[in-house]
Amino acid sequence: MLKQGAGVELLTQKQADCISTMTYNEYGQLLDAGMKPSELVIFRYDDLGVAALEDGLYVLQPSLADPAKLEKLARFLRASIAGWRYAMKPEHFGEAVTMVMQSTGSENFDQPHEERMLREIAKLLPGSRHGYGYLEPAAYERTVGVLLSGGGGAVIRKRPEGAWTHAVWEKAFPKQSAGAD
Repeated sequence: MLKQGAGVELLTQKQADCISTMTYNEYGQLLDAGMKPSELVIFRYDDLGVAALEDGLYVLQPSLADPAKLEKLARFLRASIAGWRYAMKPEHFGEAVTMVMQSTGSENFDQPHEERMLREIAKLLPGSRHGYGYLEPAAYERTVGVLLSGGGGAVIRKRPEGAWTHAVWEKAFPKQSAGAD
């Protein structure tokens, strides 16, 4: 059995017939390695009904009960979403990448690769009726279904209780929350 690491070498060196990639990262690495889009077959998890949520804001339950902490989380969420809204505008891609590269102090970033990743991420962010950062309950339910569906190899064995909340979102965006699910 092969274990896939963070790169694309298993495919480019023909050690594997199939690898898992992110469209915003490794797919571009495959192209950079000389592969042509016509050589690649892409199975999109969304199209197959098995997409799972990835990134999110994770917080300990007691923090939600503390009004001061909830306010800080709401401010953080508002600022994060404002940054994403700015960065997702094509005219800001270069500036956004430069800011990230400068703030990390790392010289290991490849500006064109980072800009390509940001362009691809912009395609992935859904146009939810609530906007960036809102957890769509249907996406959560789909993820739980996928995680439960593995039979004996399921990632989780029972449906989570109290695993998510819109409390931070509702604090951060009370006007948008008025008609939320």
